Amino acid sequence: MNVQEKESYSKGLVITAHSGWSQAFLDKLIPAKNRVGNHPFFTEWAAGRLSVDHIRYALLNFYPLVAHFPSYMAVNLAKATAFHQPGVTDTRTWLIQNIKVEERHLFWYRDWAVGFGLTVDELDRVTPPPAMNAVNHFLWSTNYRASLAEGIAATNLAIEWATGEWTIQVYKGIKSYTDDPSITITPRTMAWLRAHAHYDDAHPYEAMELIKRLCDHDPIAQQNALHAAEQGLAYYELALDACFKYVSKS
Repeated sequence: MNVQEKESYSKGLVITAHSGWSQAFLDKLIPAKNRVGNHPFFTEWAAGRLSVDHIRYALLNFYPLVAHFPSYMAVNLAKATAFHQPGVTDTRTWLIQNIKVEERHLFWYRDWAVGFGLTVDELDRVTPPPAMNAVNHFLWSTNYRASLAEGIAATNLAIEWATGEWTIQVYKGIKSYTDDPSITITPRTMAWLRAHAHYDDAHPYEAMELIKRLCDHDPIAQQNALHAAEQGLAYYELALDACFKYVSKS
């Protein structure tokens, strides 16, 4: 690697202007992304109308999605070996850099869940109900079996894009729960939400940049990546629908 290349990696991934196909790609995803980002579960939570029991149920059963996220990326990283192909080296570098970031998010999420009354043991032992666990099975399968671009599209574009939107709402409304004596809201317990609502929102745009580099001259690869992103958002929405219907048995 020469000096110029070292400088470009140290500055991070440069986002380029969208071409016709990449802009159409994103435009097709916006309705599904908005259904997740503005899901009633999140709007009710942001308004302070969800019960604490319901919030705990969500934090518990979405934990595997957060906990396994760096593993999904690592499985995709294992496929980034054809360095002669456009975008592969850039994708490899980006995945290596960001897997560690996602691992840190696991511990921030634990702090958030513990602040809302869960234990680490409960988190580590959870098996979500099938409708909420389907997104995890989809991401394992896609990152293991599908192309590099499809894994990036399903995981780092679809899931992170929608997450960056709903966290803004919930972050603003979370303090409506401060009067509950069973909840502890501190900068530490808010770190996961704050990261996704504020400074972590570059990931989906970087993911789209990688998809562009991997698929730029391959319409079939573009369609496959689009389908993977659509499916990722659909499974995310399915999980939210199931979570929103939860009724406490206590």
